[in-house]
Amino acid sequence: MKYNIPILITGGAGFIGSHVVRLFVEKYPHYKIYNLDALTYAGNLENLKDIENNSNYTFIKGDITNEHLVMSLFEKYKFEYVIHLAAESHVDRSIKDPLAFVKTNVIGTMILLNAFKNFWKNDFSDKLFYHVSTDEVYGSLGERGLFTETTPYDPNSPYSASKASSDHFVRAYGETYKIPYVITNCSNNYGQNQFPEKLIPLFINNIINNKPLPVYGNGNYTRDWLYVKDHAIAIDLVFHKGKNKETYNIGGFNEWKNIDLVKLLCRQMDKKLGRSENSSEELITFVEDRPGHDLRYAIDASKIKSELGWMPSVTFEEGLSETIDWYLSNEIWLNNVTNGVYQSYYEKQYNH
Repeated sequence: MKYNIPILITGGAGFIGSHVVRLFVEKYPHYKIYNLDALTYAGNLENLKDIENNSNYTFIKGDITNEHLVMSLFEKYKFEYVIHLAAESHVDRSIKDPLAFVKTNVIGTMILLNAFKNFWKNDFSDKLFYHVSTDEVYGSLGERGLFTETTPYDPNSPYSASKASSDHFVRAYGETYKIPYVITNCSNNYGQNQFPEKLIPLFINNIINNKPLPVYGNGNYTRDWLYVKDHAIAIDLVFHKGKNKETYNIGGFNEWKNIDLVKLLCRQMDKKLGRSENSSEELITFVEDRPGHDLRYAIDASKIKSELGWMPSVTFEEGLSETIDWYLSNEIWLNNVTNGVYQSYYEKQYNH
């Protein structure tokens, strides 16, 4: 067995990244995991306190848009594998500042690709560039149908356009420079350690504090939800068993309209907090819809199921219950990440 295999994971202090980093550090002691993260508002080293002293783990504070830094890290550590998770990921933020998303998601990805290509040149045997993307690149669905790996790209927001562009560059580098790669496109993630700008942790925090629950439009937008721990397991499988130049869609095999999800969340929160039935539903407030809001996303994950044997380990109701329990047991973490910059952003985003 080959030991001390150097693997670069970008964005590993963020929500999904921290779960992937922890899984790889704990499951594969013969790997040497390097976590490169800029520690922007959504990156939090508290997410990885339990492994920060592990001998096969190294954290590096840095930005993937810093070309000199990225190349110097390749020269120093000789990364044989890259799992690229670093991204600006919130649609609302992309509408307000699209250039920030181009810088990180497009330019940052190209800088990583260039470093990988230039360092290894034509010696790509036993190497891999794993790019983690989103189902939003496919655009919007009607009431029927599912996104497959061959669905044409049709992004509708600056965020999804930036991720679509980065996907195309990864494939182009694979064809032009023969870089070995895999791409996964996932549905909406939820679970522990998620920054409370996304729907589920935002609403958990608001219910705790008896604040309004801002639901866009009529609440009938539909999403497929993926438990973050199941996503990390899927990434592990694709990394080790996925085929070169293949794309795998990762979905939770369940769809929820936003308003139905929020009501389920309210019921579970009321029960766990010992509040009267339906009391949290009174906090639901319908707000002005955001521009370019896609009606429905739904992933066909049959390929990763049939080829790699992956399936979600929990139902949505079970995963949501576990998620709520984690936030209720980690109020210090929640309070720490909802101070300062986040508060001013929240007021600006939802003051209407």
